[in-house]
Amino acid sequence: MNEGKPRVIVKRVASGHGAGGHGGGWKIAYADFMTAMMAFFLVMWLLAIATPKQREGIAEHFRMPLKVAISGGEKSSDSASAIPGGGADPTHAEGEVQLAQSESEDEADANRLDAMKKRLDELIEKSPAFQQFRSQILIDITTEGLRLQIVDNDKRPMFDLASARVVPHMRVILRELGPMLNELPNKITLSGHTDSIIYSNGDRAYGNWELSADRANASRRELVVGGMGEDKVLRVVGLADSMHLDRAEPRNPINRRISIIVLNHRTQARIEHENSSDASSARAGSSSNPPGQTTS
Repeated sequence: MNEGKPRVIVKRVASGHGAGGHGGGWKIAYADFMTAMMAFFLVMWLLAIATPKQREGIAEHFRMPLKVAISGGEKSSDSASAIPGGGADPTHAEGEVQLAQSESEDEADANRLDAMKKRLDELIEKSPAFQQFRSQILIDITTEGLRLQIVDNDKRPMFDLASARVVPHMRVILRELGPMLNELPNKITLSGHTDSIIYSNGDRAYGNWELSADRANASRRELVVGGMGEDKVLRVVGLADSMHLDRAEPRNPINRRISIIVLNHRTQARIEHENSSDASSARAGSSSNPPGQTTS
């Protein structure tokens, strides 16, 4: 009966790894490596020949969240979030709004001051009260705002000799300017200047510093009488002969002048902040010390 059954023969093939055989897996790995290296050098070459704008676009592509890139959404730089794909970043949005508002305020402020300068130029050219003093009135735009300087003249001084008493024609000029300064929301500063001639009237405690400050304050009073609001003045200072208009000739009469600056809002904010900070510091310092004690 055993002779009638079929015989099953199993043939086994020897593996190629044995007896010095080699497989083909390493060839695939090597090919993948070479492809990756070619792609890497191709990317490096493209970056080398790309313009800065093109490189920025490539970088933007890799910063873009996957979901946004697939759906074709906005770029990450357009997002208000500090983290692409994250939640809202209110500080970023607020900073952008504040920057835009500041730039808008600067532009509006500059336009107001330019318009005022043109009006003053026209007034001085056409008004009979100003025409004869045209050479003594200087108007320009500075980093602080619109500056109007009234300079002295040997034949036509602004004040009595060695005095802060305003002469009649200077009084007319200041009172004409007063109402115009009210038309702008900007505040002003006044500064008095003298030439380098040493002031002497027998009082050793009174010199060019005191004289220049008194003349600036006398000019302020005339502006107020002319119609300018008292709250328009932010600062009145006397600078003596520390800032000459004609540096080559310190004794030149034009160095004796009154300078009125219609402040731009940046300079005004800076001055107000500095003064308020100083006042706060002084109050804090005095409150921290008991009466009768001082800090060293």
